[in-house]
Amino acid sequence: MPLQRPTASTVARFGLGLAAVGRPGYINLGRGEDLPADRSVDALRAHAHRLLDAAYAGGVRYVDAARSYGLAEEFLATWLKRRPDARDVVIGSKWGYTYTARWRRDAEAHEVKDHSPATYDRQLAETRAVLGARLDLYQIHSVTLDSPALTDPALHERLAALAAEGVTIGLSTSGPAQAEAIRTALEIRVGGEALFGSVQATYNLMEPSAGPALAEAHATGRTVIVKEAMANGRLADRNATGPDTAVLREIAQDVEVSCDAVALAAVAARPWADIVLSGAATVEQLTSNLSAAELHLDPDQLERLAVLAEPAEAYWAHRSRLAWA
Repeated sequence: MPLQRPTASTVARFGLGLAAVGRPGYINLGRGEDLPADRSVDALRAHAHRLLDAAYAGGVRYVDAARSYGLAEEFLATWLKRRPDARDVVIGSKWGYTYTARWRRDAEAHEVKDHSPATYDRQLAETRAVLGARLDLYQIHSVTLDSPALTDPALHERLAALAAEGVTIGLSTSGPAQAEAIRTALEIRVGGEALFGSVQATYNLMEPSAGPALAEAHATGRTVIVKEAMANGRLADRNATGPDTAVLREIAQDVEVSCDAVALAAVAARPWADIVLSGAATVEQLTSNLSAAELHLDPDQLERLAVLAEPAEAYWAHRSRLAWA
């Protein structure tokens, strides 16, 4: 199914990312309390299926996985097999990181980055073996300005060949120079055609620096997907307790919703944000996240929330120190 911009007035603008539930360890704050004590493959598969069931029932029609999210693709594929009614779900995945933790939370390295054509060939074959024809969007994972994925013509030709088969080609970005990486990617063409049909980037109340570049991407017809809209849990009720998030708590109290709903609604208020990913690890978190679809913040509230923004360098330095749990 082609990746298309969802109707702006529906919950379909929200997607579900599987980073937090496809493997036993991740960096979201409080995640150690969210997942079951039993983090065996079978237990996490069942947990992911419950989350996917709730997402579908709640109107979510985009799901985002990656090769490095442990067994996220496999969990998603087995859910799709048992849910033939979910043919209208658009499936995105990513390549460029290899999962190396061997299903351990205390691994020295959880993933290894490589944007070479050889890794693309291997991981595309792996994704195809799991998801088959259900793959709608394939993204380069975590592109930074120095990534060879932005300059490798052999890789670009391979990606264009996949696009010719009907799969949308996208990229996700990370780091304080996201805007520059996005703008560079938007200029890449193969055979006169733009290579990338979608852009996924970190954007939230604490890290809004990619906003102008994402607006430019949207204006040129690309689908914009926002990840980490909750700042890896920093904007959740249980973590937004300091003076730096006082305004977030005040507005949440005023409109009688949770902090996460306000944080996600603030992102969804951007006219260029086509899909906003929930990174929920539990059904309860997902339900709270999706309540943002019904929340409309006024201009004054959005302006007040702007004080949460941090310098991009500081934000990414903080993120790099988050522990896997």
